[in-house]
Formats: sequence, structure tokens, C-alpha cells
Amino acid sequence: MRIGLIGTGRIGAFHAGVLARHPEVEALVLADADPERAAGVAGALGAEAAPTVDALFAHALDAVVIASATSAHAELIARAAGAGLPAFCEKPIALDVPRTLAALGAVAAAGTELQLGFMRRFDAGYAAAREALAAGRLGRLHTVRAATSDPAPPPAAYLPLSGGLFRDCLVHDFDIVRWVTGREVVEVYATGSDAGPAMFREAGDVDTAAALLTLDDGTLVTATATRCNGAGYDVRMELAGERAQLAVGLDDRTPLESVEPQGPPPPGKPWPGFLERFGPAYEAELDAFVHLVRGERANPCDGGEALAALRIAEACELSRRERRPVRMAEIPSA
Repeated sequence: MRIGLIGTGRIGAFHAGVLARHPEVEALVLADADPERAAGVAGALGAEAAPTVDALFAHALDAVVIASATSAHAELIARAAGAGLPAFCEKPIALDVPRTLAALGAVAAAGTELQLGFMRRFDAGYAAAREALAAGRLGRLHTVRAATSDPAPPPAAYLPLSGGLFRDCLVHDFDIVRWVTGREVVEVYATGSDAGPAMFREAGDVDTAAALLTLDDGTLVTATATRCNGAGYDVRMELAGERAQLAVGLDDRTPLESVEPQGPPPPGKPWPGFLERFGPAYEAELDAFVHLVRGERANPCDGGEALAALRIAEACELSRRERRPVRMAEIPSA
């Protein structure tokens, strides 16, 4: 199998390494807006570097992996579809619903596959929680608590391009809540704080946010996120039912210290970032994509899933701005 990968920044370089090691990938072609960066990553992996994206598409490829800047995702998805190529794309498709729908329309018209990079679906803990809930171990689910905490803010230049904390960060929580519970969000009520570094206020963003989601069966979900969690990278989910409670992401590396006399000891080595925490999940999702391209499995996370998560993020941003509950019916879906 010959795969073209576009974007060789941090996550793109990681994906390139995974694909270069994959037994089903015979050839890997890399391209980046910075040709020298692509050449450097390709040289370290024994892959080929294309000088431009046009040159990459000129190769006889079997599939495309898109790990470029978010602003280029929708165009590259449509281009891959137009070339008849299945594509894997890091989230999001786009930062708004209209461009997301346009890209999905191109995929549908071409009849190609598009898999989105929501890696938490491939994490062992989240998968176990989903299975336990489906098996009835928790009884009736009444409360879900989801949290994503970054150890340090991103560069200031990134913030105006990110789409904001709900679309860039909490969108992962919105996706995994839907996947684990199998339910849909019907209403959101969200708020945020920009009391941290001034760059968030200057970008019109917030550094900390909280959302209350109501699911279609009445389950209540709290989802929180912050860019300023100096203790370490912390991503967790708690599911509380009438029979039992489960926690995802609670282990000896969770950057959480108990002050109880009989509490567990402090974590010895907190997670430093998302690649370390979710490395195996990133590898698993690309393996799934390879088998999708080979026709050996169904699409585990298609474009419609990305649209659903984005719509929740859009509803939360609207709620934050207007300081009111927002019904999901207010957010366009087609």
C-alpha cells in the first residue's frame, strides 16, 4: 500500500513514524507547507518527500493521511475525494458547519471513505467503559463527568487559528461522550473564563471552560477543560450509574494528588502531553485506517461523527456568548 501524508508537524511526524513501521505500508510519501521539514522527517524514516502537495497527489497513491493545519483540512479532504482516494484526517474537518458540510458533500459525491482522527475511541480505557455500560454493569446511567486539562497553553499565534477551546479541545470530550454512551446531546449550557494569560483575551478565547450537556435519555454530563493545568496532562471520564461507577484515565500517572490520610501516593511521573497519554490509541486508529483502505473493516469514525461533535462545540460557543441554554436543534445539521 502506498500512502501520502500531508503535514509533518508534531502529530504528522508521529503519524509518519507509525505508518513507516506498518507492515502493510510499502511506500510513504510526505509533503508539507515547509518542504525542508517534510524532507527531514522523510529522511529519518526512509520515506519519500514530495516538494509540494501537488507533487504528492501526482504519485500513484492508495490513500491519503491529512495532518496539516486545520485551515487546509476541508480542501484536502475534497481533493482526496476528487482523486478517488480514501482519506484519514485529523479533527476537525473545518471550524464551522458550512465548510464541514461542503467537504462531506465532496466525499459523498465521490463515494470515497473519510475517517476522522478522534483517537480516544481507540483507547483501551474508553473502550472498556463503553463495553461495561452496554453490558448493563452500571445500571441506569445518570451522570458523566469528562475533563481535559492541558499542562501549558499553546503558543499565542495558535489561538486565533484554533477555533477556540470548545472546538479545538472539548470537541474530543463531546465525541467520546457520544461514543461511550451511545446517546445524543439535546441541550447545552456552557461558560468560560479568560482570567489566565492575556493572550486568551486578545484572541477572544477562554483558557478554562465548562459545559453542562443533557443527553436524550436525561443523563447529565459535565465537560470541563483548561489550558493551564501545571500538574500535568489530565484526561479523564467518570460514569456514574445506579449500580456502579467507572473511571477512565485514573492510574498512577494521573496528575492528581489526594490529601486524605489514607489516600493513594502522588503520581510518580505525570503524563506530559497527549502523544504520551494516547500514543497506543493513535497507532490503533491508523491501523484501523489501513484495514479500512484494504476493505477489511468498516469505517470506525466517519465524517458524520465529526459533524456531530462540531455541532455540540458550536452550541457551547453560542451558549457561552449569549449566556443561555442552547438546544441542539438550533445548530444546522445539513
